[in-house]
Amino acid sequence: MNNLMILAAKEAGSESPLTPNVWEMLVVAVGFAVLMFIVVKFVVPMFEKTFAERTEAIEGGIAKAEKAQAEASAALEEYKQQLVDARTEANRIREEARNEGAQILADLKEKAAAESARITEQAQVAIAAERQAAVVSLRAEVGTLATTLAGRIVGEALNDDERSSRVVDRFLADLESQSEGAAQ
Repeated sequence: MNNLMILAAKEAGSESPLTPNVWEMLVVAVGFAVLMFIVVKFVVPMFEKTFAERTEAIEGGIAKAEKAQAEASAALEEYKQQLVDARTEANRIREEARNEGAQILADLKEKAAAESARITEQAQVAIAAERQAAVVSLRAEVGTLATTLAGRIVGEALNDDERSSRVVDRFLADLESQSEGAAQ
């Protein structure tokens, strides 16, 4: 085997192991050029396309996020304005309710005062009617008592209605004049 190696070294000895083979270099260069052509023509555009799509997606996402942020800010401002408007409306309604309550209370007081006055007037009319009825009843009783008393004093019966009526009226007139004189 040693012999074979020596022989191979002699045949290869004419060329140095450090010197590159021209044909190998040419095949490698052509292969590299073909590979470079394929990479530049097909692979790089696909990478560029993917990169561009991702860039668009990211930029679109950022734009969408900014748009959503702007919409959210606008919605928040609108919500705040609606809240302020609702509070203002609630205050206005509350104030109207207070005013209506005060008006209703004033109306009820007025109606109560009117009802009280009406009841008082009816009571006074009823009292006056009862007083008049009492006076008439008392006159009749006093007349009967006076006639009976006068008949006992005089000693004769005063059955004549006209006479007894005159006696009673004179007696009551005397009583009224005495009560007026005592009041003054």
